[in-house]
Amino acid sequence: MSQQGSDADPTPVVSPHEEFAHVDDGFERLWTPHRMAYIQGDRPTDEAGRGCPFCAAPGKSDEEGLVVHRGEHCYVVMNLFPYNPGHLLICPYRHVSLYVELTDEETVEFTALTKAAVHAVQSASEPHGFNLGMNQGAVAGAGVAAHLHQHVVPRWAGDSNFLPIVGQTKALPVLLEDTRAQIVAHWPSA
Repeated sequence: MSQQGSDADPTPVVSPHEEFAHVDDGFERLWTPHRMAYIQGDRPTDEAGRGCPFCAAPGKSDEEGLVVHRGEHCYVVMNLFPYNPGHLLICPYRHVSLYVELTDEETVEFTALTKAAVHAVQSASEPHGFNLGMNQGAVAGAGVAAHLHQHVVPRWAGDSNFLPIVGQTKALPVLLEDTRAQIVAHWPSA
């Protein structure tokens, strides 16, 4: 209970989040409102350069673009929204969406840079393992489906993968009050 009613009405006033704050649904909550910048951000089109972070990064300084290494056909960049510390992305400079669209030269360098990234992260932070992979298309989970990129994600025993399944924890990128306000603002008029 956060406050009392007026002097004429001694009924306690309970805020909505206090009333439901302790309802046990079996999940812990990990609030991550900073991820809304990613979730609500513009998605690149199929055209090279149009809002594509992987077309933009090589045009910046290494520090500003978070570029780790530049090759002839591909480069390595830090993930701006990492799953774990040290999460790298291998990207071709060319704006293609599918692995099979890489030239032979790009494929060779793409693979070599993936291996180099694993070695570098292993040396830098000694993870217990890695997830390597790429999501082809939005339906497969690609956040930036228009520009091919491979994830190199270092993993440690006990890190936070599969939060809802193993840890019974949900990562929520927006506060309940903000979600409610958004829904109310878009509710159809009577």
